[in-house]
Amino acid sequence: MRAYRLYCFGESGNAYKAALMMELCEQSWFPIWVDFFNGETRTPEYRTMVNELGEVPVLIDGGTKISQSGVILDYLAGKTGKFGPANDDERREILRWTLFDNHKFTSYIATLRFLISLSKTGETPVTEFLRQRFTNSLKIVDGHLAKRPFLVGGRATIADLSLCGYMFYGDELPLSLEPHTNVLKWMDRIKALPGWKHPYDLMPREP
Repeated sequence: MRAYRLYCFGESGNAYKAALMMELCEQSWFPIWVDFFNGETRTPEYRTMVNELGEVPVLIDGGTKISQSGVILDYLAGKTGKFGPANDDERREILRWTLFDNHKFTSYIATLRFLISLSKTGETPVTEFLRQRFTNSLKIVDGHLAKRPFLVGGRATIADLSLCGYMFYGDELPLSLEPHTNVLKWMDRIKALPGWKHPYDLMPREP
């Protein structure tokens, strides 16, 4: 079996989405560590040779190169036949939640965590805005999960793997998840999937 290669670093929840998908699907893969915190993604070499967008993750499958976590998840679902939609209705619903994640879930919590936990900015009007916006999005997800075990179709799909990307970083998350009991139960169900691993057990982190 040909091994996938994933440009990533342990602190990236977006890269974790792809790494976790491959692990759950029992795919052969290995990480290529990107020195994000020392500016590797901003170098001309990275943007020319790896990803013109200057981001991780980037998945390499033979001669195929794919960036953006949602696109990678969709690609892997197609390749493995796992965690994808069962029909067109589910395909649209997965897309709906993936776009929600990109715009109103991961986008807020990733930036908030980066500022508070990694950059140590302290509280600012920006972090207060991000925290409130993410809390509002958490309430939406919590309400949706009150009626079902996973986001789409009663089983884990790439929609769940997209939204959970930053949820397992524990104390690095600068807010409590305790009020959102349905989200916590959902996270436990994801952790119970065969092959689940913590992000720092899948990808190398900053030394």
